[in-house]
Amino acid sequence: MSDSSIDIETPKKEARRIRIHGAEIRAGSPDRDAGPVRRQFTLPPPISGVPIPGVAFSRTLTTEVEPVGSSARGGGRDEDDYIRMIKFAEPGIPLSRTRTSMSGMSTASGISARISRRGSFGREEVPAELRIPPIYRTLSIQVSNSVARPEVKPPTKAAGDVASLDWHTIPEPELLARVGLASRPTGLSASSAATRLKEGGRNEITPHRPNLVKKWLEYFFGGFGSLLFIAAIVSIISWRPLGDPPEVPNLALGVILLVVICIQAGFNAYQDWSTTRVMSSIGNLLPAEALVLRDGQQTRIAAAELVVGDLIYVNLGNKIPADIRMLEVSSDLKFDRSVLTGESDAIAGTVECTDPNFMETKNVGMQGTHCVSGSGLGVVIQTGDMTVFGRIAKLSSSGGGAMTTLQKEILRFVIIIASLAVFTAALVAILWGAWLKRDYPNYLNTSAILIDIITVAVAFIPEGLPVSVTLSLTIIANAMKRNMVLCKSLTTVETLGAVNVLCSDKTGTLTQNRMFVQNTAILDHEVHSDRAREVVVEDQPLGKAIVQLQHVAALNDAAQFDAATMTLPLLERKINGDATDTAILRFAEQLGGPGSYVADLYKSFHKLFEIPFNSRNKFMLRVFRPQGGEDPTRDVARAMSAGETKDFDIEGGDMILFVKGAPDVLMPRCASYVHPDTAEVLELDEAAKERIAQLQQTWASRGQRVLLLARKVLKSKIVPQNVQPEDTEFADIIMEANTELVIVGLVGIVDPPRTEIPDVVAIMRRAGIRFFMVTGDFALTAAAIARQCGIITVDNPDDLSALDAGASFESVVKYDPDMPEEEKRMKSIVLSGKDLETMNEAQWEQLCQYDEIVFARTTPEQKLKIVKEFQARDNVVGMTGDGVNDAPSLKAADIGIAMGGGSDVAMEAADMVLLDSFASMVVAIEYGRLVFDNLKKVIIYLLPAGSFSELWAVLVTIFFGMPQAISSIQMIIISILTDCIASMSLMMEKPEADLLTRKPRNLKKDRLANSKLLGQAYGFLGLSMLVCAMSMAFRVYRKNGIPFSALWLSFGTPKVNGVEIDAQFYQDITYEAQSTYFVTLVLMQWFNLLATRTRRLSIFQQSPILNPATSNYYLFGAMAINLCILFFFLYVPAFHHAFGTRPVQVEYWFIPLGFGTGLLILDEIRKLIVRRFPQSFLARIAW
Repeated sequence: MSDSSIDIETPKKEARRIRIHGAEIRAGSPDRDAGPVRRQFTLPPPISGVPIPGVAFSRTLTTEVEPVGSSARGGGRDEDDYIRMIKFAEPGIPLSRTRTSMSGMSTASGISARISRRGSFGREEVPAELRIPPIYRTLSIQVSNSVARPEVKPPTKAAGDVASLDWHTIPEPELLARVGLASRPTGLSASSAATRLKEGGRNEITPHRPNLVKKWLEYFFGGFGSLLFIAAIVSIISWRPLGDPPEVPNLALGVILLVVICIQAGFNAYQDWSTTRVMSSIGNLLPAEALVLRDGQQTRIAAAELVVGDLIYVNLGNKIPADIRMLEVSSDLKFDRSVLTGESDAIAGTVECTDPNFMETKNVGMQGTHCVSGSGLGVVIQTGDMTVFGRIAKLSSSGGGAMTTLQKEILRFVIIIASLAVFTAALVAILWGAWLKRDYPNYLNTSAILIDIITVAVAFIPEGLPVSVTLSLTIIANAMKRNMVLCKSLTTVETLGAVNVLCSDKTGTLTQNRMFVQNTAILDHEVHSDRAREVVVEDQPLGKAIVQLQHVAALNDAAQFDAATMTLPLLERKINGDATDTAILRFAEQLGGPGSYVADLYKSFHKLFEIPFNSRNKFMLRVFRPQGGEDPTRDVARAMSAGETKDFDIEGGDMILFVKGAPDVLMPRCASYVHPDTAEVLELDEAAKERIAQLQQTWASRGQRVLLLARKVLKSKIVPQNVQPEDTEFADIIMEANTELVIVGLVGIVDPPRTEIPDVVAIMRRAGIRFFMVTGDFALTAAAIARQCGIITVDNPDDLSALDAGASFESVVKYDPDMPEEEKRMKSIVLSGKDLETMNEAQWEQLCQYDEIVFARTTPEQKLKIVKEFQARDNVVGMTGDGVNDAPSLKAADIGIAMGGGSDVAMEAADMVLLDSFASMVVAIEYGRLVFDNLKKVIIYLLPAGSFSELWAVLVTIFFGMPQAISSIQMIIISILTDCIASMSLMMEKPEADLLTRKPRNLKKDRLANSKLLGQAYGFLGLSMLVCAMSMAFRVYRKNGIPFSALWLSFGTPKVNGVEIDAQFYQDITYEAQSTYFVTLVLMQWFNLLATRTRRLSIFQQSPILNPATSNYYLFGAMAINLCILFFFLYVPAFHHAFGTRPVQVEYWFIPLGFGTGLLILDEIRKLIVRRFPQSFLARIAW
């Protein structure tokens, strides 16, 4: 046996391990900066043939590896490298048309390779005299590196069930009999489908039922519920058995905490139910559909109504709605099965069974997977829970997802506050044990110190925050429903608040995706589409040439009229297909006049082969053979020139190749053109090329998408008699023949921009978000549409020449949204995909500083690279799109946004789907910022009274031996009742007028709680409230004959003039002082509520009443509820003993209102200075 060797150069760091025909080959781990390293692989013996002993087969491959991008998926990162210029020598190997492939996946290293070429690795050795010299070929090999990607495996039981399936192995007649399909040409009848749907049920996966016990435990003990529960238990224990004597307020505190836990649990349950219901209703606005054949007609039905036996059409971008067995496939049909297998490489679709394992065979499409290339026809074999996806889903439960940035921010804040609470509580406990208990044994007993400790802990932590977050999700859900936005996860909305770069696809996103052919041309002779029909009916050469163009347009088109609408006028007929094909099909039908011209044309031509349009090829190709029809000779004569018709042999099996695509892609393949004056074919000279190019540029500059339509006559002899259209060799022959084309003409397609786009772009710009266009269209077309949309605002944008390849990183001026327009050197630029391929890091650094960018002629890999390059420079990137080619970049972006009318693949990859207008993006971004803004307001509202003022009341008692200014139960009431209710009203705040004029927040710098916010909460608001509340409490003592000096360092035994105060009297006065402190904090919080509802705007600019755009009447409802709580605890005599409260004198109600008014006025002055003097000290420390 002989071995073969392969040498590969690679700059990647990761070790390579590739499995080829059962053997593993490895490469080392060179350093990326060290450049390419040559590695030699030893291959196993040839697959076929009998090798001659002592003769070795050797292959040497020289490669250039270019990293092109990466995408985060499944918790890991997928990187794609393209290996270019691969040359190998095979001495002694004869030429062959046999195709073999070497492919494999190493799960250990996560590296897969796909190598396909003409020729074979193993062949019979031939004598030396018959050997041919070494043959050099150029290949393209794609290596996909998966780094730290978790392996996806279906559950064992489900795998066992799937292993017994034989749908993929049985012959087609047996298959159709088993599914009860009597006639393949007509499909199921509507009545049969209805019966099956009734008996077999809808094609839906039974939703996972959550563990109700676990869910309710989360309602009760999630957030700070567990802390409150512990505090309640400690309070009850402090009453009995630790109470000596048992104090009723401790029991009351425990009961109140338990009641609050129940109320919060009920609120959490309601919010969860409400949010789920709203999100479900939004999801129902985007029903999944399937194109099926029933009663001989193509019909769109809801995917849930599919039944076993349905014939279903699969097209590029479709999500497979059920398990299907493929009956017909195009040559490039591919499925993405990563959702089931974890394998990121697309799987080619076939009609034949390729593996006895149902999960591995290529002749089935499985529910939940996607069609990423080509098209096909399949029969439904399993639906609902019986599909592979359904079996796995039934045995699997979804795991917890990764935390969003907002959740991380909240967790960070809670950890900081909780750490401070634990530290303070521990400090109090240590001081009591080491000092107070020893020196003042009668001051604080065990029960009292336990209550103080849990009070400090509960008061320190903002219990209103989790409730506010839960409420915010419901608010977002309702806002998204009103604006027809589907969010995969509501918490991702807040990521939009940080987006500072938005890359948008053009077609279907910025434009209406309602294309129509505006112009057509033979050479450069323009004919408006409205007049084209008149020219066709004229017996002139130009009319005959347009008829030839009509044939290419009609036959080489993937769209189809819906059979149910064929009797309607042309403009009202429904068409199944993408927007471009729809426009061309309608144009071709329009040229044919009344009737069903295109349908009749298909009766005369039989399709043999097809390559659908994709974003890499940028062309669509079909091969037809004339047959049938009333007069085949006439049909051929109308499809081509008289000279071509004369040499065309219908009986001999000659064929016609039709192709349409981008002019810059197809022009190098063309050798002749149809002349408008003769309708005959002439050689394509430089003058004709220049005329066509000039017309293309003219149309493109008007915003038209230009397509070139061409054809070629294929003689039957180029295909061997034993080769069939479905054979791989047939595809090779056609691709080789796709040259020397005849240019029939051009069509100019218009896709008007959405009317709201210019306003949306302007709003984005004011919000500090750079709006870029990323499209596959021609550069001039893209630039023209960009100007209409407001994305480009200058007449002469830069191009690649403006990017200095030798510039240093230090010399590049960084993008600053606050920089005046006249100072911006890097304003607008238009680049093509070819430009991106040549750019170095210095040029990318310059490009990422531009304010307005249009990327044209981009591939999916280049879109992905654009996203990654901006992310690498600390930008938060949003990506919008609707096509299959947008899916990788949608997945890689910080937030992907798909359009509701787009492909299933794009919607699956996106985090958010816009179901109605693109203007909904503005609402989504506004709410993303609003959520973060309002949560900051909640925190700054909760900290001054519920944390700072209560904490110092306890610390003063511990350190200075003074009576506690506010009782523990009153602290708890403020923390979990009055402040919590008011904080919920803050979450109902509407956006401030300047919200969309601020810069997006920096995820690394702009924290939910930072030093500026804490300074405002503690240094200004908290300190002011503490001083006012303390002064009110000590005023009560002084009015009752107890001066401040008698309380200072008294440690429970205050004396006036050396005489100890009566204990009962002292207790009553303390209760009254504590109640006054309680009232002062609650009332001053009213004014804190009004002050913190805006960050920089005056209360008069953001009025809480009268103005519908800014009003928030929930604030006053919260104030009224808080007032009722005060009266409830202070003026109901039955609660005085239980809660240790007393009525408060009238003056102590009005004085705090004056304090609160003063606090609000001071904050208004602060905001005025911040607005008027943005560079002042107060502006720099403003929260």
